[in-house]
Amino acid sequence: MELLYTYETLKLEFPMSEIDKADFVILGIPFDGTTSYKPGTRFGPTLIRQATLNLESYILDYGVDLAEVKIADVGDLAIVAGNSLETIKRAVKTVEEIKKINPNAMPVVLGGEHSMTFAPVKALKPKSYVVFDAHLDLRESYEENPWNHACVARRISELGIKVAEFGIRSGTKEEVEYARENGIPWVHARDYSINNFKEIVKKLPEPIYISIDVDVFDLSMVPSTGTPEAGGLGFWEVIEALEWLVEHKRVIGFDIMEVAGMELGDVTALTAAKLLFYMIGMLFR
Repeated sequence: MELLYTYETLKLEFPMSEIDKADFVILGIPFDGTTSYKPGTRFGPTLIRQATLNLESYILDYGVDLAEVKIADVGDLAIVAGNSLETIKRAVKTVEEIKKINPNAMPVVLGGEHSMTFAPVKALKPKSYVVFDAHLDLRESYEENPWNHACVARRISELGIKVAEFGIRSGTKEEVEYARENGIPWVHARDYSINNFKEIVKKLPEPIYISIDVDVFDLSMVPSTGTPEAGGLGFWEVIEALEWLVEHKRVIGFDIMEVAGMELGDVTALTAAKLLFYMIGMLFR
């Protein structure tokens, strides 16, 4: 089933469902228009999908076989190269179309630069936005573009959605002041713990949208990402937090963003693919 702005691309190895029968619907947004350091996020969705070929569909931790989960993959969004706002508009319409076809399906977005997260959030209208990221992304504008990847959390907060950020280790003085003035809690990577995660997230209204910018992780796991930062979180630290969130809060969508790279088997894509499998597994369980 082809949507208004999508085209078919590489798909996961196990059997796929149709949108109207699926519990999860994957959409790639291969956009690279405002990347400010290392390009390549346009290849992120394809690299993640290809990396899943290296993984077993059975999740040992949960006793869930993803081959038995109803997953649809609608391919990638036909982006407008260099035009983040028009691409966001297309992505909003596409996510809305998915929800119209199947209101019970959970959209899963693969990226692609982080600016595109605004689209599923705008379409799904969560009450809260929980993001794992190395950067605050609270700039009013960056490189004269308010739709730059460095502005996405600010644009989301302006929708009236509660924002909470974890794994942060980069930001400007102005961003820190904006967070304080607008009641946006954030946790520095060196201060991160599961307990301070729980303390913040348990107070957030539901439903919640989850975003993972892969630069939140230690650089050894994500060497190919748009704006890499040293000093990140470990894989199991993030998984533990996500498991708690999924168990205690209602989640209506998630994304994995900022995967870049130029070749198949990229370490960053392998990390993202493992994260994708774990997130679907824990949500299905």
